[in-house]
Amino acid sequence: MSKSSRPNEFQPIGYVIQELLKVYHIKSKFDETNVVASWEKLMGKPISRHTKRVSVRNKVVFAELDSPSMKHDLNLHKAQILEIFRKEFGTEAVGDLVIM
Repeated sequence: MSKSSRPNEFQPIGYVIQELLKVYHIKSKFDETNVVASWEKLMGKPISRHTKRVSVRNKVVFAELDSPSMKHDLNLHKAQILEIFRKEFGTEAVGDLVIM
């Protein structure tokens, strides 16, 4: 069989990994882990320094902060923060944000 008669023999590695995650039903857990690991990168060091804990459950990001004024500011900018996370991970990974 020649190369031209074997369609789709090669797939981009990212596509293959995503398909494996779906097949083994671990995509949501993988997405949750990526969101938590990316908190500092996406939010920046000043916010990260005041973040006590970040977790994701059922597509909801929970962020616990130690600064009341920063909590207030993040709640005011919740829509923009959600947009940043959705651009990075898609709507399948992040549905809402709760600042505690």
